[in-house]
Amino acid sequence: MLLNILNKINGPKDLKELTSDELKILSSEIRESIITKVSTIGGHFGPNLGMVEATIALHCVFNSPIDKIVYDVSHQSYTHKILTGRKHAFINPAEYKSVTGYTSPDESEHDFFTIGHTSTSVSLACGLAKARDVKGGNENIIAVIGDGSLSGGEAFEGLNNAAASGKNIIILVNDNDMSIAENYGGLYKNLALLHETYGKSENNFFKSLGFDYYYVKDGNNIESLIETFSKVKDIDHPVVVHIHSVKGKGYKDSEENKEAFHWVMPFDLKTKEPLVKNNGETYGGIAGEFLSQKARKDSSIVAITAATPGPVGLGSFRHEFKDQFIDVGIAEEHAIALASGIASQGGKPVASFFSSFIQRTYDQLSQDLAINNNPALIMVYGGGITGSDVTHHGIFDIPLISNIPNIVYLAPTNKEEYIAMMEWGIEQDKYPVAIRVPNMGVVSATVEVELSFDNLNTYKKVKDGSEVAIIGLGSFYHLGEKVQGKLKETTGINATLINPRFISGIDKNLLTELLDNHKLVITLEDGILDGGFGEKISRFYGDKDMKVLNFGASKEFTDSVSIEELYRRYHLTDELIISDIKKALK
Repeated sequence: MLLNILNKINGPKDLKELTSDELKILSSEIRESIITKVSTIGGHFGPNLGMVEATIALHCVFNSPIDKIVYDVSHQSYTHKILTGRKHAFINPAEYKSVTGYTSPDESEHDFFTIGHTSTSVSLACGLAKARDVKGGNENIIAVIGDGSLSGGEAFEGLNNAAASGKNIIILVNDNDMSIAENYGGLYKNLALLHETYGKSENNFFKSLGFDYYYVKDGNNIESLIETFSKVKDIDHPVVVHIHSVKGKGYKDSEENKEAFHWVMPFDLKTKEPLVKNNGETYGGIAGEFLSQKARKDSSIVAITAATPGPVGLGSFRHEFKDQFIDVGIAEEHAIALASGIASQGGKPVASFFSSFIQRTYDQLSQDLAINNNPALIMVYGGGITGSDVTHHGIFDIPLISNIPNIVYLAPTNKEEYIAMMEWGIEQDKYPVAIRVPNMGVVSATVEVELSFDNLNTYKKVKDGSEVAIIGLGSFYHLGEKVQGKLKETTGINATLINPRFISGIDKNLLTELLDNHKLVITLEDGILDGGFGEKISRFYGDKDMKVLNFGASKEFTDSVSIEELYRRYHLTDELIISDIKKALK
């Protein structure tokens, strides 16, 4: 691929010398670079392809980093990175992983925040604008936000505040008719009306808040974008620039199948086949089929998701059960309160989230759900230690959820236990129930699975031994099995192996029994130790004659560190755990 124009671009100032035709060529070269890189290593595909022209236009008109641009959720920041000195990470395969997929102040003076969650850019930009004003500055502050992100509560809070500020703040709304999946909500009827009237309808959500308003019909037309951005540059009041763009622009498959190409795993550009294939069962797929079977017999089943129906197994459910499915958009807080309301009237809501995103819902879990003790079922996906970027960790849900009164947080270890917990969680009517979906390949039970969990906080002793007891929570129960086997093989110690099943409480009777013939208890959890499951066990034994070792993640933010490195760092391999056991027993 020849990069005749891109090779000349080392920073935003280089754009200002280009002709209109050269800018168009540049947009094609950037788009091809993004397609090649993301198809090779994976990443956010459609959002970045749709923002190429708008980002070029922003950097042509404004003076970054003096003028400050904040990219909501960073899903559309690749072109920005290319234009601000990081093109090597998009054109040189050897350097593809040298930058993150998100904005990062550690990488560039043109990035002001590390951002990976949505609906935040307007609020952050309000802060930049206020800081500018109190310091007597006059730079432009620009917040880029997608139409899908507008469904998040923080986006409305930010817009509400920005509109009342009375000073320069420019909100660029990139409207491509999509969130991760299809948009849901009353706001989108108004956006559609603005499309139909080319922004001329007086029924205008943004004007109703107090914004000045500009509309760009073709959000992938560089000349139109530059013309409009030039009009609002140095403006002395809040303004919304609403552009109608094409998500996945320039790649036919992405334009036609926007949801599938929002974020992609590596794939072959010629055959379109994934380079990493997963043809086996998934826990999300199991949940989707289970809920479909339930919903065919019970109209009170209501599945809820926050813009991620596919990844949480509801891809088919949403089409078959339109009246029993709600996608709230980027609004996890609302989803929890909604589920509580449904449950309060005898409905059976099942709300599914990723661990990283359920962090937003603490107040609703506590106030709207748990205090009212309504029996909603919450499914938590992606919980565990991973090599993810810093904004998408799944290690914080255990302390967050398990320490709220009334909520029963369950950790299945296999497919059969998982299904039994879902069945119980839906049909029982005494508690809010959350299930931490195993973050691993699907495994089947090797021992009998109980079908009821009414007897709360009762652990299951799978192997009865002595001297050492291993309590392996959820996915890490299988690590516990390995440790138990190798410990017996290398030391002769026949350790007790326990599947606790309940994250949110302790089995005092079983833990007391262990005092008779055990010297050491170890806990294994796929999450952060501080405030986590293991600390509950340590606290129980605090005034007793029992040593306890807790294994899990340290309290730290890691950014794209390999899982192998993290497991070594946290002593989460069977060899390192056994070594620590031997030291503790001396």
